[in-house]
Amino acid sequence: MKNFICAVGLLGIAGLTWANVPTKTKPQPVNVAKRVSKAAAAVPANVAAVPEPELSAEHLALAQRVVTGKVPCELGAHVAITAHHAVPGKFVLEHGRQKFHMVPVVTATGAIRLEDAAGGAVWLQLGNKSMLMDQKQGRRLADVCMNADQVLVAQALEKTPAASILDPVEPSAATASAVVSANK
Repeated sequence: MKNFICAVGLLGIAGLTWANVPTKTKPQPVNVAKRVSKAAAAVPANVAAVPEPELSAEHLALAQRVVTGKVPCELGAHVAITAHHAVPGKFVLEHGRQKFHMVPVVTATGAIRLEDAAGGAVWLQLGNKSMLMDQKQGRRLADVCMNADQVLVAQALEKTPAASILDPVEPSAATASAVVSANK
């Protein structure tokens, strides 16, 4: 008790109060998102936005084949694809609370591929289904997304599946007669 009274007396002599005594505090975490949004808000409105690069004729032709609208996916998810309001050939894809600005990419297989390089998202549109993938995390965000046309293609593939490259090939009559004449 003597120590407490002495400490209070010393504080009184020094002119300090308990409120003025420094205490150790933990540093508060920095909210980077708030700082970025404040910095973005600080940009004057009269500053012109960076112009979007124009897409080639091949990219624009590919963009004509992209199916837009709300597409239902497995597990009750959905993806909404709309054409960009200002840039022809560019699309806005929404999945839940995520929004991606997609650009068509030419593929060797003929599949329709849209990419958001900044967001790391890829939308693949095949004949029988579509899927949304996250390249950064290496996982699918939405799978078995099908519009009305893709449902019809999927049903047709179930009835008559495409031939596998592993299936044995039946020789045609012309091929068989050519083999027989070559062996004579």
